[in-house]
Amino acid sequence: MPVPASPPPDCPLCPRLHAFRHANRAKYPDWFNDPVPSFGPLTARILIAGLAPGLQGANRTGRPFTGDWAGDLLYATLLKFGLAKGVYDERIDDTLELVDCRIANAVRCVPPQNKPEPSEVKTCRQFLISELDTLANVKVILALGKIAHDSVLTTLGAKISAHPFKHAVAYDVGRFKLISSYHCSRYNTNTGRLTTPMFEDVVAKAKALAFIP
Repeated sequence: MPVPASPPPDCPLCPRLHAFRHANRAKYPDWFNDPVPSFGPLTARILIAGLAPGLQGANRTGRPFTGDWAGDLLYATLLKFGLAKGVYDERIDDTLELVDCRIANAVRCVPPQNKPEPSEVKTCRQFLISELDTLANVKVILALGKIAHDSVLTTLGAKISAHPFKHAVAYDVGRFKLISSYHCSRYNTNTGRLTTPMFEDVVAKAKALAFIP
């Protein structure tokens, strides 16, 4: 099975993100500072759609959700529900492996202040389209946050107004079940918008919808 098309190294498609990456290369020459590739097996039945790499997380390590608070909650939950194995140690050379799920971001490059612009989401959507075209076994898409939720719907040619973002609500969208969660960011957990039990509940629902024992 071919690997989904990904942005080229030092991708120039979004000038603002390109400039931000280069500024970070000057500040942090030992960091990854490139478009972050997807993570997980191509045979996955769940695709987790994130927003974008975090500056000190995936942009530093080169693996989605690795090295920041969001990854602590995400990977602990995936390990709890058998959707990952090994040890998550906040670095790309730990022993963590995903089981029957894969992670892809709506935007592959780190944005300033963790806020991609709509034009950047649109430009990067081609890679999410390629991802879904290649992952023949995916039954469920778990979108983390409203931007990822809306990008998935647009990718699938579905109306956002007909599928409003709601935590833990599942929609039938073409051949997929789309279920979304508040993003597992430190802000959302600190404010109580998203609790660990809430996040565990939505991951458990995604697993059940994908018929994973």
